[in-house]
Order: sequence, then C-alpha cells, then structure tokens
Amino acid sequence: MRYDDFRRSDDIDDRRDDGGGGGGGGGIGLPIGGGGGLGIGTIIVLGLVGYALGIDPRVLIGGAEILTGGRQAPTYQSDRTSTPAKSGVPTDEMGNMIAGILGEIDDRWSEIFQASGQPYKGPRIVLFRNVTNGGRCGMAQSAMGPFYCPPDRQIFLDTGFFREIETRFHGCSGNACKFTAAYIIAHEAGHHIQNLLGILPKVTAKQQEVSKVDANALQVRVELQADCLSGVWVNREEKKRPGFLEAGDIDAALTTASAIGDDTLQRQATGRVVPDSFTHGSAAQRKQWFMTGYQQGTVQACNTFAGGAP
Repeated sequence: MRYDDFRRSDDIDDRRDDGGGGGGGGGIGLPIGGGGGLGIGTIIVLGLVGYALGIDPRVLIGGAEILTGGRQAPTYQSDRTSTPAKSGVPTDEMGNMIAGILGEIDDRWSEIFQASGQPYKGPRIVLFRNVTNGGRCGMAQSAMGPFYCPPDRQIFLDTGFFREIETRFHGCSGNACKFTAAYIIAHEAGHHIQNLLGILPKVTAKQQEVSKVDANALQVRVELQADCLSGVWVNREEKKRPGFLEAGDIDAALTTASAIGDDTLQRQATGRVVPDSFTHGSAAQRKQWFMTGYQQGTVQACNTFAGGAP
C-alpha cells in the first residue's frame, strides 16, 4: 500500500508513551493477577474475537473468566508514570501511517455522506500500549484488540496488535501488512458509519428482545456489514488514488479476514466449531462481504440485514 500522499488526520490521541497507565483518564492500570484465571493465549484469542465484534470485547474475557471460575478481584498498577496524551499527527512511521489511513477514510466517507445530503464527522483514534482508559466503554487492554466505542465515537488501538496478526495468526506478511492495518482500521470505521446511520443502536435494542442465538446472528450481520463497508472505502480510495494498492494487498486483506473468522478462531481455541455461537461471521463470509464492498463500492451493496444474507 502506497500512502505517501494520504492526507494525515490529526484526530488522534497518542497515549503510547504514558507508561501503560490510565492514559490521562485516571486510576486504571494493568491488572496483576494471582493464580488461576485465563492464560494470555486464551485472552489474546478472545481479544481477537472482541476485535471483530468491534464494540466491547471485555464482555467475552469477563464471561470466560466467570465460566472457568478464574475471576478474582483485580489489583491494579499505579498510573503515576502516565503522561498527557499527545494530540495530532504522530511522528513515528506507524503512527504517521495510521494518521494517513484515518485521513483518507474520513475524506472518502465525507464524500459519500455529502452525496446523500448527510453531515459527517469522523471517529477519533486513541493509540496506546498495554492498557488505557476507554472512556464510557471502560478499560481498554491490548489483549482485546482494536475496538470502536460507540458513545465516545472513538477507536482504541494498541499498534502491537498488527504484529500479532502477522506473527501469531499469520494474517499477513511483509509489506502487505500495511494494507492489513488499513483494512482493520477501515473495519472499525465501518462501525462508526453504522453508528452514524443509527444501525448500531437499533441492533442493540433488538438483541435485548431475542434469544442468545438470534442475538449472535444479528451481531454477525453487524460485523459482516462493517467488513463490507471497509471494502467500500478501498473501492473509493482506489478510484481517488489509482495505484495506492500494491500487488498482494487485497490477498492480504482476505487472508486476515480468514484468520479472524469465527470458525478459524474457534478451531484454534477449542478444536471445534459452533456456528450458533458465531458473533462476526465465518472466514468465507468475511471474505465474501469485504469483496462485495470492494467490487461494488456502495453502501447499498452492504445490506447484510436483507433477506437470506449473510
């Protein structure tokens, strides 16, 4: 992915140098556990599921702790070493790339919303390491993976997640991992679009009225739509900046989508697949809907709630 000419967004809070504390929000740090509880491998797998869920991955981790009998009252490290977050475009390569991706996402979605006569205000990205204050969505931990917080309209992102995708889950390799990062951020921005369009609150309300299986099925549709919307951005970006995609980029996005499919993650975690428990779609579904958005380039093509979809 070529991003040198991307517009850099300054809607970024960089908390990566805050010492792993509360990120300026106060009082919340990294839990230090005694015996029992979940292993870091399990937490990372659940975190990836939470990433794809995109809204509140802590629920999965907390629920798993309860089921395994490992939940304890946590002890927290002090955040006295934390420093104020830096706002604006980061100066390091990774942060600068993220600022460019966010700038282009905002520009393309602003054009789409303007064409339909609607106002658009993009999300803010919070970069952090280890743990930070997640505002109205509680504590954000690196093991959760990236997630979107609807009430604050913020995306929380520990950039170390991109290394996990490459090295642990083999979702990309080499230079193509840059585009994988763009796909992941565009997916989270897709949740922001759903929030602006009123889709998220409607689905959340509906989920309170149905069974757990049906609530999961609704969540799958939410996640597949976010994948499709990320594909819409890639379509519009390619038209705006021909040549920004490089050989292997789309394949990398599809490989990542496969690596974080429900069936893939469940098979890795437990050795079996339980479709009724899916919350964000199978590997095949995620790839299919990303490609639908990429090939058709319209929001209308991303109606995962219609008929027999997904």
